[in-house]
Amino acid sequence: MPRDALTAGPTGAPAPVVLVAHGSRDPRAQAETRALARAVACARPGLDVRVAFLELAEPRPADVLAALRAAGAPAPVVVPLLLTRAYHGRVDLPAQVAGYDCVITDTLGAVSEPLLAGLVRRLHEAVPGRAGAVTAGAGAGYDAVVLAAAGTSVASGRAMVDEVAAELGRRLGVPCRAAYASAAAPTGGQAVAALRETGARRVAAASYFLAPGRLYEAIVADARDAGAIGAAAPLGASRELVRLVLHRVDAVAPQRALVTA
Repeated sequence: MPRDALTAGPTGAPAPVVLVAHGSRDPRAQAETRALARAVACARPGLDVRVAFLELAEPRPADVLAALRAAGAPAPVVVPLLLTRAYHGRVDLPAQVAGYDCVITDTLGAVSEPLLAGLVRRLHEAVPGRAGAVTAGAGAGYDAVVLAAAGTSVASGRAMVDEVAAELGRRLGVPCRAAYASAAAPTGGQAVAALRETGARRVAAASYFLAPGRLYEAIVADARDAGAIGAAAPLGASRELVRLVLHRVDAVAPQRALVTA
């Protein structure tokens, strides 16, 4: 499809955006996705932002795309709210939107300034104090970090998480290891133990999650049980995630307005 066709419809309205999350039975996850959609819409006035879920919640992507098509909207931009290029991004989502006029952006997990900034800010909200500060006392900081992720059996997906962990460690100036709640090793507890074996005294957990849910709670609990001093909240409807979503949209369908988040 020509790029201009994705920018605006006959009335000049920008192409609507559909944020597609994995889906969860945890109502907090759905609420976080909807909060992100509202934040993206606030950052880009006039942009129609909707949400959909691949499973475990409604509406599904096809339902949203069908409603937009019935309303005569321009071809939408579909943004996968996924942090790896694994099954759901490569297979599941394309299958669910097959037959609809739309464009799917890249997932959100590749190393980028907004992603790293969001990870750092959430970590520092949970574990005050600068990286590397290991003197005793509350808020003394941390000398190693576990990047807690959901997990995938797809090697390329794990490689992406490892890249983010390596870059996060460089930015913080401390060792950083990826850990997984399911489908891959190490677990959160194993990663904390491995870092402590190398001499780390205060290991913190950064959160490679977009929203709370069962897997997030499981890996955070595992890391804490192994001695992690604190764990970051999911990225959620953060300003950094809003920037990242708009960057993905603009990469395939440049809008007239600038990113303002």
